[in-house]
Amino acid sequence: MAAFTKVEGAERGDVKLYALSTCIWCRKTRQLLDALKISYSYLYVDLLPIAEQDAVMAEMASYNPRRSFPTIVVDGVQVVSGFEEARIKEILR
Repeated sequence: MAAFTKVEGAERGDVKLYALSTCIWCRKTRQLLDALKISYSYLYVDLLPIAEQDAVMAEMASYNPRRSFPTIVVDGVQVVSGFEEARIKEILR
């Protein structure tokens, strides 16, 4: 499975971001997470080899059936799809 890149910060659970390198909303989500100074891991799905992309998209679909970007998964149970700043802040307090 593809390796996520870890960003250090305050622990708020296991925060994973599925993103695209070319997506402005994904970039805004990373900027928000950085501004909140929390620890998270991210993965640019579009930069993976095709075979890995398929596996990651299948994994992501279990959290977000629409497979839209960005998708944030917190502790494997809370999911935010799209750039929803207020919801992201609420979940990661």
